[in-house]
Amino acid sequence: MHDQGLTVSSKPTAVHLVTLGCARNEVDSEELAALLERDGYRLVADPGAADAVLVNTCGFIEAAKKDSIDTVLAASDLKKTGSAQAVVAVGCLAERYGHELAEALPEADAVLGFDDYPDIADRLRLILSGARHPAHLPRDRRSLLPLAPAARPLVAKAGVIPGHGSLRLDAVGPASGPRAFRRRLDGGPSAPLKIASGCDRRCTFCAIPAFRGAYVSRQPAEIKSEAAWLVEQGVREIFLVSENSSSYGKDLGDIRLLERLLAELAEIDGLSWIRVSYLQPAEIRPSLIEVMAGTPKVVPYFDLSFQHASARVLRRMRRFGSAESFLGLVESIRRLAPAAGIRSNVICGFPGETEADVDVLCEFLVAAELDAIGVFGYSAEDGTEAQGLDGQHPPEEIEARRTRVADLADELVSQRAEARIGEWVQVLVEEADSDIVGRAAHQGPEVDGNVRLVTDTGVTREDFARGDLVNAVVSGSDGVDLVATAILDQPVPSISERVLTTP
Repeated sequence: MHDQGLTVSSKPTAVHLVTLGCARNEVDSEELAALLERDGYRLVADPGAADAVLVNTCGFIEAAKKDSIDTVLAASDLKKTGSAQAVVAVGCLAERYGHELAEALPEADAVLGFDDYPDIADRLRLILSGARHPAHLPRDRRSLLPLAPAARPLVAKAGVIPGHGSLRLDAVGPASGPRAFRRRLDGGPSAPLKIASGCDRRCTFCAIPAFRGAYVSRQPAEIKSEAAWLVEQGVREIFLVSENSSSYGKDLGDIRLLERLLAELAEIDGLSWIRVSYLQPAEIRPSLIEVMAGTPKVVPYFDLSFQHASARVLRRMRRFGSAESFLGLVESIRRLAPAAGIRSNVICGFPGETEADVDVLCEFLVAAELDAIGVFGYSAEDGTEAQGLDGQHPPEEIEARRTRVADLADELVSQRAEARIGEWVQVLVEEADSDIVGRAAHQGPEVDGNVRLVTDTGVTREDFARGDLVNAVVSGSDGVDLVATAILDQPVPSISERVLTTP
């Protein structure tokens, strides 16, 4: 959870934003913040000082839904203990359940869907006046777009797609001067940048396409403009996000468009790192691996959503693949980028999964030597095909399998981190206070561990600042986290020199 906001105006109406869930939600929150700020609202960091609290909810799995509801309930207490007059739920949970959530959660003064986003300032003004804005009736947002991807570029006919042209208003920000894409709520050196929304895949466990819609790519020119704008805001690393980044460009008539986009983003002055997230293994092309492994500024980082390794379970998930094919993919990446960071998520306890399937998954994880592994217990999501499959496991069995795989994953990523001792790394400094902490190129924001920098004689903390890119050598590890010695008197090796060597 990210409590976000800054005092930016003397206007009386104060708003506090709480963002839950993924980096895509962070982008949505920053766009909502820009629209609110443009209309005269103040964004405040202290929820107790807010007139209204917006909770950008997550609706992915049961645990995330519970967290979202708990956050709304906690925010509603501010109407008694703080200055809050209204609590508003937005985001995926609000879009997914609409009026049903509003009826079940009277503590929320409003539940707003994606179609309310462009008018968020007016909606909030109405709510603060005491009026009750009706919650929407949820619909399958895939039905808003043509089935054929090539027929989708006219997204203005598709309702509101957060992060796309229908929400981005030319007038956001000052009446004159450069366009503001978002209102940054985190002053760190890394920022997510949405390249697409929605998903065309039909994974049997996933409800996201129904409430996020079909796959829609943003135009390359708009992405590049936003990347340049982020650099102007002090960003050193952009993190390209979507529900499935490996599909980027298919609706624009060019399935290899991501390769060209990466090369063009690398030309932006002041940008140091480009990171790609949410890659579908079945859609990875050799040319994409080559571009990600060889393009300057594109970090050697592969976020591959394996979900399982048993071919039988993957077929039931409608994911496809196998332990053998996934290991081949990992090998092809490391052949071009030996020091690449590779992360993935896996699901345990899927309907019909056997103990033998769990064994296959564990054996695959041991062989793959991944840098980061997210382990989730299966959650039967409303409206998904998997909810009706045979072989449903009781909750205690799902948790037992999740615990077994999670314990193994913790051990494996610790071993992988330890194996990096002696390796050159580039570290993007994120904290330069009592400790100097950042991330190496193989570590994604927030979820993949960090690097604590130690210094040689004569080097002080004053030599480091947030956003610095520091050359270092890994000297130790603690779980998935690394300790590295900063080397300030030698040039940082090119990001394309991806070899495991010591100075």
